[in-house]
Amino acid sequence: MRDFFKARLKSMLRRIAPWFAFLLHRSLLATWKLEFHESQTFQAARRAGEPIVFAHWHGDELGLVFLLPHYKSCAMVSTSEDGSIMAKVVELYGARVSRGSSTRGGVSALRGLLRLARDGWSPSVAVDGPKGPRHRAKAGVFELAKLTGGRIYPLVADCDHAWVFRKSWNQAYLPKPWARVCIHVGEPLPALSKDVDAHDPKLAESLELALTNAKRHARNLIESSVGSSH
Repeated sequence: MRDFFKARLKSMLRRIAPWFAFLLHRSLLATWKLEFHESQTFQAARRAGEPIVFAHWHGDELGLVFLLPHYKSCAMVSTSEDGSIMAKVVELYGARVSRGSSTRGGVSALRGLLRLARDGWSPSVAVDGPKGPRHRAKAGVFELAKLTGGRIYPLVADCDHAWVFRKSWNQAYLPKPWARVCIHVGEPLPALSKDVDAHDPKLAESLELALTNAKRHARNLIESSVGSSH
């Protein structure tokens, strides 16, 4: 009998957790001071309706998830229990998900993203997932760019005050109430032809550099905004 109630309680908590996470995130979002900075290339691509693939670091997700419907972006979310919570939060924000990762269900997840891309959604990929190494880009995003014909845009978030989950491999963070949060979309990587090797280490290096530069730009914008307010 005790095992039965434990199982029921666990099932109930699993159903409640995504709603709690979503409401908490929305409550924090309502207090954030948001700043958006988009490269002119990105703005022109959106106006022209060009296919777009977003690349971001795993730890930035809690600062970016609310943006998915704004950019009509879909995400690949892992099939883990934590992934189930994140997937529901993404859907509650009004975006779409494809479940899987590079280590589990990767092929089906890629197919799901391709289907969503054909429906006009822009895939967003945490390029160093699902378990790192941190800030080391994997080949999946390049395969996706080749198949969709979309250029890869570095997408980053940064803030001046956050809770950092130090024990997580990706050093994920959640901006605190009234934090200044900067969203930056940088210049894209060159378009990839079908014959490009997605596993070419030079591609990974170029994307890592683009994300590093975008993150540095967002950090500089945060620091200049904070400095000018004093």
